[in-house]
Amino acid sequence: MKLRLTLLLVLAQASPFAVAQAKPKNSEHWVGTWGTAENLYAAPRPAVAAAAPAASATPQRSPIGPLGLANQTVRMMVRASIGGHRLRVKLANAFGSVPVAIAAAHIALRGKDSEIVAGSDNALTFNGKPGCTIGPGVVLFSDPVELTFAPLADLAVSLYFAGESGPPTAHSTGLHNTYIQEGDVTAQPALPDAARTQSYYYLAGIDTMAPATAAAIVTYGDSITDGARSSNESNHSWPALLAARLAAKKETAHIAVINMGIGGNRVLRDNSGVSALGRFDRDVLSQSGVKWVMFLEGINDIGRGSTVPEETVTADDLIAGHKQIIEMAHAHGIKAIGCTLTPYEGAGYAREPGEAVREALNQWIRSSGAYDAVVDFEAATRDTANPKRIRAEFDPGDHLHPNDAGYKAMADAINLAIFK
Repeated sequence: MKLRLTLLLVLAQASPFAVAQAKPKNSEHWVGTWGTAENLYAAPRPAVAAAAPAASATPQRSPIGPLGLANQTVRMMVRASIGGHRLRVKLANAFGSVPVAIAAAHIALRGKDSEIVAGSDNALTFNGKPGCTIGPGVVLFSDPVELTFAPLADLAVSLYFAGESGPPTAHSTGLHNTYIQEGDVTAQPALPDAARTQSYYYLAGIDTMAPATAAAIVTYGDSITDGARSSNESNHSWPALLAARLAAKKETAHIAVINMGIGGNRVLRDNSGVSALGRFDRDVLSQSGVKWVMFLEGINDIGRGSTVPEETVTADDLIAGHKQIIEMAHAHGIKAIGCTLTPYEGAGYAREPGEAVREALNQWIRSSGAYDAVVDFEAATRDTANPKRIRAEFDPGDHLHPNDAGYKAMADAINLAIFK
């Protein structure tokens, strides 16, 4: 009898934890439908006349001064991956050194250019208040908002900064126009007189309340994942095209894609942004509903190491970095998908020793069995006559980044059965 009472007491004490761990089949949870990797803002560089313009380039003037945003509204456009009826907005001051005050914030369905769809505008609140202050390094979610949006819908997030923000936490390759105008115009139907950039400021992600079966893929990498050299306002990065493929099939329409690429990023060392090893917790593990991570990175480690002797990397160095990414993912129940590095012969930092490292890393990704699945982006983009070089019809001219057609070939090379 005493043993039975003891057992019942233990079960009673354990039951709150057991209930918390059990998730009813019909329950909902937050899943990231869009996100972007953040960095410290860098002002746009002056154009170089001799340089070939990127496919995504549009004329732009930077309205952001040395003290950051001040008495300005920033309207940023994002494309959701999965749809929903309820959402929350994720803001972050990841790299700021001072608190940032946001006086007003709105979200709406996007119309054309800077316009929002009539009747869709919602003021955001933070703990019931119309504004918020985000301390250095802090991530802050808005209160949930009821807004129905379809898969692949375009959303507009408007933030008003009454005072000086300081150099903003930002993502510089937004591939969608951002509109910046004086004053609080967060609720305005359109901003026809706004200046334009292609960056996101303090906006880290958007989550939607989704069924228990819904989950997210984080695409993790450098500029090729970010979508560099794809056309602006076209949603032609390979992660965006993957999201469109998933949304088109009933059996995968519940799977979101969150693009965490940063141009110039490296696996082992900081360069453009914190290294892939250093930012993994913030950019992968913190994403709502993440179930898979697709890792495509290493070409900048190889290229930089080929031109700066003290930063030379070996295949073993990069393999060790990839192994650590896999281990960190698995420790949190996330499946890791390895992506082979695309060809780069002819790129500015391409060298023969570096090519040998790329080939060795790709061979390990394909054959080691360390990854839960493999996507062979090299096979999808290489020139059959010269496998070291990207196919001519996929090359925008820099021999490194794919163009729109190349990104489509990459997205089409992904076996969607990986995610079932």
